[in-house]
Amino acid sequence: MPPIDKSLKLQIIVAALFVVTYGVLSSFYKIEPSQQGVVTRFGAFSHFADEGPHLALPFGIDQVYKIEVTRIHEMQFGFRKGFSLSKEQARRESLMLTGDLNVAVVEWILQYKIEDPKKFSFHAKNVEKNIQDVSISVMRRVVGDKQVGDVLTKDRVEIASTAKKLTQETLDLYDMGILIIKVSLQNVTPPEQVRPAYNEINIAKQEKEQMINEAEETYNKVIPEAEGLAQKKITESEAYAINILNKAEGDSQKFKEIYKAYKVSPAATKKRLYIETIEKVFNKLEGVTIIDEKVKGVLPILGQMDLGKELSLPGQKGSSAKLSSNIGGRYK
Repeated sequence: MPPIDKSLKLQIIVAALFVVTYGVLSSFYKIEPSQQGVVTRFGAFSHFADEGPHLALPFGIDQVYKIEVTRIHEMQFGFRKGFSLSKEQARRESLMLTGDLNVAVVEWILQYKIEDPKKFSFHAKNVEKNIQDVSISVMRRVVGDKQVGDVLTKDRVEIASTAKKLTQETLDLYDMGILIIKVSLQNVTPPEQVRPAYNEINIAKQEKEQMINEAEETYNKVIPEAEGLAQKKITESEAYAINILNKAEGDSQKFKEIYKAYKVSPAATKKRLYIETIEKVFNKLEGVTIIDEKVKGVLPILGQMDLGKELSLPGQKGSSAKLSSNIGGRYK
């Protein structure tokens, strides 16, 4: 056997060392705390590898895919933080048709994390591109169901929530092991060509809201005052009605008592009623002079008797007296 050339021997030694070194190095791997390892053997899934150092079959028999399972991944649509996005790409991502056939520019952020490393590794290719396409499609669908005014103002939170739900449902159908954490709308504006007109509309709406607020303020001031006054009138009327009713019931009860007394002694009751009535009449006069009708030529007392105003009062047993008004006088 001819001797081996020294250069060839050296090449063999170097190759052997390389193979041994590669075999040793490919037999060890380490998984970081934020990662989970997906190990394949001969190209087929074998097992998961958790945090820490691990052994593997060398020479590529075992392949290890280190998946960032705790990291929150973020995708931006219609803009990119840190560098400018071409107008054409921004337009393709953010320009959307609304339900009332208007156009709005919608920018948003989607955050996700890898929930199942095995599905992420083997169930789809180019996962980020798939997520991007699904998110744009879902956002166009949600915005297309809304009026442009609602998209630009009050429905932003609802749109983001609905887009998150529908994006997750679609990705679940693809079974890619992705969990959507958040969808958040950023700038939502009308296209640049119609922005001045939209600003004028906003100003008009603000003036309208201001007028409505002022009207409501006046309403809240005037109506309670009127209601309070009306309630006061109602309360006074109810009190008056109760007073009249009580008085009527009292008069009725008094009449019943008089009637009972009249039934017991009619003559005495008549006399008492007569006297009480005369007392009431006398109390309304400023002065009264009683004169026997048989007396003739009576002079006015202190010049204040008015003989033209006489009131004949029946006396006992057919006799009578004359009652005349006497201003400033007394009962006589």
